[in-house]
Amino acid sequence: MTDYIAYHARLDERLADLGRELSAPMGGFARLHRKAVDDGALPAKVKEMMALAVSIAIGCDGCIAYHTHDAVAAGATRPELIETIGVGVLMGGGPGSIYAVHALDAVDQFLPPEPA
Repeated sequence: MTDYIAYHARLDERLADLGRELSAPMGGFARLHRKAVDDGALPAKVKEMMALAVSIAIGCDGCIAYHTHDAVAAGATRPELIETIGVGVLMGGGPGSIYAVHALDAVDQFLPPEPA
């Protein structure tokens, strides 16, 4: 099982390294990312959950790490994240169901289940 918390930290570190070496394109992408998920007609939390569903559908583990982390940071609840995973499965079919399991691992790591 992937350690999504460590994976997210490693991606942050390496993306910063890449940003120093490839500042113009990476800086532009960073601005695009910030503007795309800023609160607007849709709150940032909803946008991050949308990005998580797309991450599942396209099969991107790094994206799952980032958007699960950011959705939790924006206030997403476990039930909201579980429904988001369901949308990812819908849009990704069979392969999406495999990445849905990856997303569930990430949710469990960033936002552990509440005790029963």
